[in-house]
Amino acid sequence: MKKHRKNKRHSYSVGVLTGTVTKTRSGNAFIRTESGDDIYISKRNLSSAMSGDKVSVDLLPEMFWGKSPEGIVDSIIDRGSTEITGIFRKQHTEGFVEPLHRKHADSVIIRSGNNSGARDGDFVVCEILRYPSIKHDAEGIITEIISRADSENGMIKALIRSSGLDEYFTSECEHEAANIASELITDVQIRERRDLRDRLIISIDGSDAKDLDDAVSIEKNDDGTYKLGVHIADVSEYIQQDSVLDKEALSRGNSVYLLNRVIPMLPKSISNGICSLFEGADRLALTCEMTIDSEGNITGHDIFESVICNKARMVYDDVSDMIEAGAVNEELTYRYSDYNGYDVLSALKTMAELASILNRKRMSLGSIDFDFDESEIILDDNGLPVDVYAAERRTANRMIEEFMLAANKTVAEHFYNMGVPFIYRVHKKPEEMKTAELSAFLRGFGIRLKTSGDSVSPSEISRVLDEIQGEPYEAVVSHVILRSMTKAYYDTEELGHFGLAFHYYTHFTSPIRRYPDLMIHRIIKEILHHRYDIREEKKLRRITEFAAEHSSETERRAMDLERDVEKVKKAEYMKQHIGEIFDGVISGVTEFGLFVELPNTVEGLVSMDELYDDYYVYDAGNYCLTGRSTHRMYALGDPVTIAVTGADPVERQIDFSLL
Repeated sequence: MKKHRKNKRHSYSVGVLTGTVTKTRSGNAFIRTESGDDIYISKRNLSSAMSGDKVSVDLLPEMFWGKSPEGIVDSIIDRGSTEITGIFRKQHTEGFVEPLHRKHADSVIIRSGNNSGARDGDFVVCEILRYPSIKHDAEGIITEIISRADSENGMIKALIRSSGLDEYFTSECEHEAANIASELITDVQIRERRDLRDRLIISIDGSDAKDLDDAVSIEKNDDGTYKLGVHIADVSEYIQQDSVLDKEALSRGNSVYLLNRVIPMLPKSISNGICSLFEGADRLALTCEMTIDSEGNITGHDIFESVICNKARMVYDDVSDMIEAGAVNEELTYRYSDYNGYDVLSALKTMAELASILNRKRMSLGSIDFDFDESEIILDDNGLPVDVYAAERRTANRMIEEFMLAANKTVAEHFYNMGVPFIYRVHKKPEEMKTAELSAFLRGFGIRLKTSGDSVSPSEISRVLDEIQGEPYEAVVSHVILRSMTKAYYDTEELGHFGLAFHYYTHFTSPIRRYPDLMIHRIIKEILHHRYDIREEKKLRRITEFAAEHSSETERRAMDLERDVEKVKKAEYMKQHIGEIFDGVISGVTEFGLFVELPNTVEGLVSMDELYDDYYVYDAGNYCLTGRSTHRMYALGDPVTIAVTGADPVERQIDFSLL
């Protein structure tokens, strides 16, 4: 929870405020107000409020406050949920539903006759019949059995259901998608577009990717400049505004990627079919073509509708194997030196050359590059994890990232200068308090963070990341820096992107899996066809504002779900390694224990109860625990050796003990 400084108390005045409830396991709660402040509510003052409810709060006089401002729930304005997803725990003839998410701290009593045949351990949905009070617990009735206790991947199904997502589309959506998928590109469409089918255009994606929505091309001009083409599937040609599929796509906001399964924004007949840039298939696209000089400056650009044909569907690892320094793969080199009549290998080398130039330019402007190795979780045919390791970002991954960044930046600046309603990707600078906390944290490592007044520049953050490169504490410090940042979101105002050090930025490159991209494609095409009507501007601004706000919410939901699924699979994996010993690094320090991250990206908790040798005191300012008698210190970034003592996929928790 957000901690309040004493001097911040004076910004409050006694009276009624509104906010959203977050309960803790103790039954007490915090109310997050619309201004972002937290108000503590003891359980005796909660009335019948549950987590997620919007309530009005009567703020107590300051003399009654503890560490935080305190209040009493005055009334329930809006119930956050009328149902809870969780695990049914049977007790004799009755039972209760234990919420799947900690944010729903209330268990719900299920009386005899209301369990709908649920058995102990089943994943269920229960409707709330009676909300809690100081005298009684919440009560409900089970309305859906998501999965039996012994069912494979039951936990994942329950997490998906609790997020309000649906893996399937309605018959109406599928029917509309089937009609679209059967369409053929017409001669009229080709005549109205720039025909790039003879150009060497390639896609580079993961080996298991099926929704290929971006492709690239490169030419080196006689004057030493480059012509970079970023070609994006023209989904807006098929998904019309306010159609059944459009409304469903807006509702979903984005595709969600859960290891070996995808919850798509659009039906697969579109995302993996007519709009996917398959090798050898003619496809409609929206192209951003940029002229870039040898210093990485974009000196000219053109945005237009095109028809393309992907000449080579390539894989990140294969491309990296061909262009990384010292990498030699004779089979790949031979194959792509003359692939269907095209010298793909030479094009890849030119792309790598340009990507390096663009990266140097971006870094010189202060762009922040968090070089984290992502978790790679390998599942067997039954969805059980057989390996977890850190997957590095290789040359090809970075290359495509640079090209997409360039296109997104170019499109954002172009349409900002036109003054039309648009959706931008915004990342604000860190909050003053976060900057102060980060500065104090870095001093513990002997690193000085230079600030200007209350703010810090992205170039200064980038400098610090360079300074810690190769140090044992690099990953931990990088994570702390990342946590000090605000979260990026969508907005109709161009407020800049702090992390990238860009004045203008948008999301243009993934209309198959992100609704904001689809929305701005429509706006771009309206302008390209001179159909933009200034009289419709107010309506369009209203539509883009809603799409931006809603898509920011669905993105957060997707990220939470993806993180939860990853935690479940890591816990399942570590259950196979209980009793084993590993080296790790302290990645988090809290008042209840230490978090330790292993080289394979698995993170576990060493509970304070496991620290038997002394009574340890939590020092929040220095991110450490210190023994009262021994003065032994455990600090963020310290290397430690642990034994795995437990793993609970349902709780998404892994337990370690220190050796």
